[in-house]
Amino acid sequence: MKKWYQLDIERVEQKLHVVTSKGLTQKQVEKRRKEFGPNVLEGSKKVSKGLIFLKQFQDFMVLVLLAATLIAGMLGEYIDAIAIMVIVLINGFIGYFQEQKAENSLEKLKELSAPMANVLREGKWEKIASKDVVTGDVVRVYSGDRIPADIRIVQSNGMETEESALTGESLPVAKHATAISSDDLDPQDQLNMGFKGTMVTRGHAIGIVVGTGMHTVMGQIASLMASTKKVPTPLERKLAELGKILIFLALMLTLLVVIVGIYQGHPVYQMFLAGVSLAVAAIPEGLPAIVTVALSLGVQRMIRKRAIVRKLSAVETLGCASVICSDKTGTMTENQMTVKSLFLNGKNLSVTGDGYDVIGDYYVQERKIDRHFPNLEMMLLYGMLCNNASLFVRKGKYYVDGDPTDGALIVAARKLGLSMELAESFRIIKEIPFDSDRKRMSIILEDENKRRFLITKGAPEVLLPRSSYVMEANGRTLLKHANKTNIEAAIDHMAEKALRTIAISMKPLSKNASLDADFLEKDMTFIGLFGMMDPPRKEVKGAIAECQAAGIKTVMITGDHAKTAKAIAENLNLLPNDGKVIDGQQLNRMSVDELEAVIDDVYVFARVTPAHKLKIVQAFQAKGHVVAMTGDGINDAPAIKASDIGISMGISGTDVTKEASSLILMDDNFATIKAAINEGRNIYENIRKFIRYLLASNVGEILVMLFAMLLALPLPLVPVQILWVNLVTDGLPAMALGLDQAEKDVMRRGPRNPREGVFSRGLGFKIVSRGIVIGIITLIAFILTYDHSAHLVHGQTVAFATLVMAQLIHVFDCRCEQSIFDRNPFENMYLVLSVLSSIILLLIVIYWQPLQPIFHTTFLSGRDWLLILGLSAIPTFLFGFTKK
Repeated sequence: MKKWYQLDIERVEQKLHVVTSKGLTQKQVEKRRKEFGPNVLEGSKKVSKGLIFLKQFQDFMVLVLLAATLIAGMLGEYIDAIAIMVIVLINGFIGYFQEQKAENSLEKLKELSAPMANVLREGKWEKIASKDVVTGDVVRVYSGDRIPADIRIVQSNGMETEESALTGESLPVAKHATAISSDDLDPQDQLNMGFKGTMVTRGHAIGIVVGTGMHTVMGQIASLMASTKKVPTPLERKLAELGKILIFLALMLTLLVVIVGIYQGHPVYQMFLAGVSLAVAAIPEGLPAIVTVALSLGVQRMIRKRAIVRKLSAVETLGCASVICSDKTGTMTENQMTVKSLFLNGKNLSVTGDGYDVIGDYYVQERKIDRHFPNLEMMLLYGMLCNNASLFVRKGKYYVDGDPTDGALIVAARKLGLSMELAESFRIIKEIPFDSDRKRMSIILEDENKRRFLITKGAPEVLLPRSSYVMEANGRTLLKHANKTNIEAAIDHMAEKALRTIAISMKPLSKNASLDADFLEKDMTFIGLFGMMDPPRKEVKGAIAECQAAGIKTVMITGDHAKTAKAIAENLNLLPNDGKVIDGQQLNRMSVDELEAVIDDVYVFARVTPAHKLKIVQAFQAKGHVVAMTGDGINDAPAIKASDIGISMGISGTDVTKEASSLILMDDNFATIKAAINEGRNIYENIRKFIRYLLASNVGEILVMLFAMLLALPLPLVPVQILWVNLVTDGLPAMALGLDQAEKDVMRRGPRNPREGVFSRGLGFKIVSRGIVIGIITLIAFILTYDHSAHLVHGQTVAFATLVMAQLIHVFDCRCEQSIFDRNPFENMYLVLSVLSSIILLLIVIYWQPLQPIFHTTFLSGRDWLLILGLSAIPTFLFGFTKK
């Protein structure tokens, strides 16, 4: 039986029941998906839910507590043992659900950031998740894409792929569409095949899918592609280290409480159980889980704001960003390029109409012209032929599939009445794809009379030196100095009007002419210039202003002419009066050190190549900046990877760029970067809030017990009460703090120093001072209501209620960096509801008689509550008017 690479295209179509020009029908797609399953590789087995649940009890302190519970049961303290066991189980369930939520969020992220595929179905090209590709699908791949499945290539336009994932060889492999007769070829020798997971490094191609998922070459070696372990973020690592220090301090203090208690004459068993309960309550074992959930919830909010986080570390780094290096086209602008002006026959022509709508007219000065104007039809036809985009209509609106610049050229031709059918009468001999370093694209065509010619489009400064002739109204003439001066003046004129310029040239060819690019792309005939505009997005100006207020510098990076870039930057209020504009030629002459010396004054980089982007990132980083860099092309990947926050385009970005990035913009919009930074800052602040709340509460719990032991008092809290506080009062409000909205001035503060510690900006003082006062007022409540052993339960109940209420009032204080009175408490209804639920649960364990013996509580009077509430409010009101 012949292999796919041995079959010609017609036989492949027959075997898979597909026509390359039409693609599969929806019915065929559904049938094949059921038959072969999704186009994914099987990863490592997921940990079962049961094991995740059991993992919640492997913590050393929880195991000690379970052992203590067993001892309590053996000593006949059945009520205490059962109560502690129930609390431990509830705690385990909460930890399990937190971990599941975080895991589900991460799985959702993987789905959202998965590669996309261009497929032809029922005659229409559409973009789908590559996991939905089925056998027989007709797919189209471009430079920078990962091939979504194993494909038999049916049309190759200079396509080369990098197959190191399969072969270990990083050199690109040129692909073609011709059948190969040889038997038993290894994948690297199957030059008419594209393989799942390999990368297109040059050109583009169309192919038919012959294998998906585990039925691909990559699937055969899937065992080598085991899923990577989750890497903790820098913040999670920092908090893990902090946790170890806190565990040591908590254990030391707990041990001190136990020793002092035994010395004071308390029973050893009672102090042992109290000590273990206090250690469990004091050690913030829920902190990593809450951080993960806070990060994942923040990531979900970012998704709703059209930003997909691929690496969780980016969330915290966003708050440190001090420079955003942003592409202009599509990010700061609408990405609906429109030809507004032409330079032809030495004259300036204007074009009416906006966007991709094909309605518009051509004018010379005030006079309307038609297709008979000299060379106009030829120039527009050549722009339509040297092109990889297509124009289509959906619900009465025009859209472009492909590069917006190519789309603009098609729209310009359609405005003159030229149809795509006219372009189909030419046969493509060879295409030399656009390359960001070459800054041009060429195509060799043959017309109906078998005459061959070359069309090249690209940057004017690249095409002009390669042209020896110029097309005038009376025909072709030698390109003289006067012609060059006129063309350069036209380029400057268009640039001053914020128009991007594209030049077009041609060259007649003989049938035996060399097809080598260096030979072809010289001695050409310069035809004219297209001046096109991509209007700025309406929301970008405001987003740039907000970034400036947040101490974040916005830098525009573009391939446009310096004057065009400057005009747009001024329109967006991005370029200050003393701001500098540097172009690619200047960058070439500058070392990184020289660029570093002036970079703080530069706001626009024009006529840059992707290689320049890396230089720009390095120069900013050398000056101590935290850099966010956007990109979409394959050559942007090194700069994106080198930046602190790599940002790729979700719509126009290649799969390679997305994989190198930390953040994907689903709408390719600069305003989304600003929204992501806002969210990133808020997530970090929310993490600080619940660290502040949890640790201040824990300090209060330890100190009330320690002070009581030092004063030779009975235990103000029993073990089950300590555990209850840890479960109900600490857990729910801390989670709700993770959902808090951003403070109003979060985007009016400067970027956070990446070396800043968690306890910076006075957080350490706030934790210790509030914790000490909470401990003192709880002890005062106990002393005031306990006078002898007969009233011990009453005193313990008052101390228990005071500790709970002080923490629940303090949680609102934790929402504010400054004063509690700066924010409306009802802004965060999750927090209000969690506090109310904690109060209701407190009242139940105090007033519901069956629970009183379990929690060692008794009925409290109105007078008791006045005392409790008065004392509980002291910490917040004592510090609420201060800014420390």
